[in-house]
Amino acid sequence: MDEGTQQTEPKRRGRRAGGEDTKAALLAAARETFVERGYEGATVRSIASRAGVDAAMVNHWFGGKEGLFAKAVLQLPIDPNTLVERLLDGPPDQIGERIVRNFLGVWDATGGGHFAALMRSVTAHDRVADVLREFFVQHLLHRVLSGIGSDQPELRATLAATQIFGMGMVRYVVRFEPLATADVETMVKAVAPNIQRYLTGDIG
Repeated sequence: MDEGTQQTEPKRRGRRAGGEDTKAALLAAARETFVERGYEGATVRSIASRAGVDAAMVNHWFGGKEGLFAKAVLQLPIDPNTLVERLLDGPPDQIGERIVRNFLGVWDATGGGHFAALMRSVTAHDRVADVLREFFVQHLLHRVLSGIGSDQPELRATLAATQIFGMGMVRYVVRFEPLATADVETMVKAVAPNIQRYLTGDIG
């Protein structure tokens, strides 16, 4: 055996040995790590190590930790940074409308299947609920509130979350009519004003 073959080979990129897909391995490792350690406690290095791949693959496949969390836990087909940019792209007094349109656009694309799966995970595992709250309220909505300069971000983010997730529950899980099959504009008119007040209005 020559000197070159004795050197330790770098971790494989792309598809793993035995046909196991690197992307799937990272998603599985991420779900476990996020649930065990929470969003802040989970690191890209620890997730990649559990999956047995190079940490650089997280950026390659998902654009970073946020994108990996969105795919592995939230099952969002969009990067959180892109979502925040979309929500902040426009007048602050219309952000409630943009929130409803964007979230319905994401969830309607799978007939609500991704949202329903997320809710099943939350009800089955308390730690998933903790991680979801940590990310959605403290990370995603806080960034939106910081972008529009609102006060009381913790309270406002939590109030807005009640409307966003309540909308999802009614539309995709319990499927109450007429909201389960209402068009997006009807949902915007019905729900957006409440979200808008929670984010920018007087909440006492």
